[in-house]
Amino acid sequence: MENIKDFKRTDMCGELTAADDGKDVVLMGWVQRRRDLGALIFVTLRDRTGIIQIVFNSDTDPELHDKALGVRSEYVLAVKGTLKRRSPDAVNKNMPTGEVEVIASELRILGKSETPPFHIEENSDANEVLRLKHRYLDLRRPDLQRNLILRHRVAKVARDYYDENGFIEIETPVLGRSTPEGARDYLVPSRVHPGKFYALPQSPQLFKQLLMVSGFDRYMQITKCFRDEDLRADRQPEFTQIDLEMSFVDVEDVISVNEGFVRRVFKETLGIDLPTPFKRLTYNEAMTRFGSDKPDTRFGLELTDVSDIVKTSGFKVFADAIANGGSVRTINAKTAGGSFSRKEIDALADVVKTYKAKGLAWMVIEEGGVRSPIAKFLSEEETSAIINRLNGEAGDLLLFVADKDEIVFDSLGHLRLVLGEKLGLIDKNTYEILWVTEFPLFERDEEENRWVAKHHPFTSPMDEDIEYLDSNPGRVRAKAYDIVLNGYELGGGSIRIHDQELQNKMFNLIGFSDEEAKERFGFLLEAFKYGTPPHGGLAFGLDRLVMLLTKTDNIRDVIAFPKVQTAADLMTNAPDVVDAKQLEELSIETVTKSE
Repeated sequence: MENIKDFKRTDMCGELTAADDGKDVVLMGWVQRRRDLGALIFVTLRDRTGIIQIVFNSDTDPELHDKALGVRSEYVLAVKGTLKRRSPDAVNKNMPTGEVEVIASELRILGKSETPPFHIEENSDANEVLRLKHRYLDLRRPDLQRNLILRHRVAKVARDYYDENGFIEIETPVLGRSTPEGARDYLVPSRVHPGKFYALPQSPQLFKQLLMVSGFDRYMQITKCFRDEDLRADRQPEFTQIDLEMSFVDVEDVISVNEGFVRRVFKETLGIDLPTPFKRLTYNEAMTRFGSDKPDTRFGLELTDVSDIVKTSGFKVFADAIANGGSVRTINAKTAGGSFSRKEIDALADVVKTYKAKGLAWMVIEEGGVRSPIAKFLSEEETSAIINRLNGEAGDLLLFVADKDEIVFDSLGHLRLVLGEKLGLIDKNTYEILWVTEFPLFERDEEENRWVAKHHPFTSPMDEDIEYLDSNPGRVRAKAYDIVLNGYELGGGSIRIHDQELQNKMFNLIGFSDEEAKERFGFLLEAFKYGTPPHGGLAFGLDRLVMLLTKTDNIRDVIAFPKVQTAADLMTNAPDVVDAKQLEELSIETVTKSE
């Protein structure tokens, strides 16, 4: 292979324009395509900024032309030449550099390539497993390179913005102790302390609170977090947070500074001015209207409660659900009654059953009446009242779920998203951003028959609800807030408990004895004895933010070397077995589970 001695790159391929006509250039990159037209060879050269056409002419330099004959796709080249404007009839309007080309005067082949297992091209339709196995090739694709460059820009905006607002970037440990209460930890065995383990951080939560105790006032960090949980399309076992914490603040202070950050990101990466203040919904309003604490508000199809209308209905499914403390709620899919077949409605029933609903009742409004399997169980007055409440018109499809509230919300909330897609109601070119506030402080774990923290046990209750901690914990709201974009949680946080007595009460309410709390969080509780300021914070999911900015629905598209749904890396074959000697040094013996 040749080298680049005496060659120094002068320009990037995608940055040359007609204004550079006549400029002598040295370009370096990969061969996207080679076309042999006999006396002329055209090579499209690619780097991370784009592509440009290189011309080799046998009439002016036959030796160079012959050398170019040996060039193949994905060869690495260094080319010296002169930039020339193309003739008007030769302009390629499909290339940003289509007005110009480089007339080559020297060529060096820096690296040869075998035929790649898939074509390196924009929006490749090659099998994703194949692409991930050869991720280093997949990352040559222009769309993935744009994604990672945008990710870089978002990270830079974060550092610049928070620095300008008085935040100090501080790294926190990756090797810590396990404090189980949430997702599973990834554990790291200690060779020096046989039988003991570090845990990789699910978040820097405890350390950033300790930094507030230490007086740093405003902390931020772009940090890796790890959770050993089942994966979805928008989750990875290791993910990146833009993490921050602030002292001497309450909810409005945290919201204000972070609205500024999100506005700055959208302005500097997409050129979009987001209006502020962002919309807000309480948790209760989000659930009752949209069936979700991360609602997509780009379209309607809101939930409507009809429990009061059907509580004494002859339809036993409705009446029993309400008698057992649940509810009956419905969505009006406007005009869908005339376009959805019975088979399609049955498919919608399968959607809600996925979220534990027992079934889906339906009613199509027609001129002069309704068509529905449940119509015979409802009185004319009940049917009329339901239609009036939902502003029903001929052609509308009403969809009902009756069950416990959490099942009703979950199933109808997901059904709403399916309907939004099927009915073409979602404008993919808009960004709807909002805050969800006043989350419950606790949720009930029915299996263990105890209260658990909705977010984490350091979240502060709202001042006016503290009086209900002993008498009615389910009524207590938290000083917690999530920021939501187009139905995805971008980030979340809370004001923390800084009063030691209140923190102890919180631990007791979620079932920790004083001894257990000290065992798990003793270092934090000890620190709280020495003057703790009021503090709170928030963490953004960097991967998810970039995923939404790039309008992909696959988080792997914005991570350089991602894992698949089984938490495996197809390129390196991680995880893998290790040498017996390594296990022996760690005092570990593996046991294969029997089927």
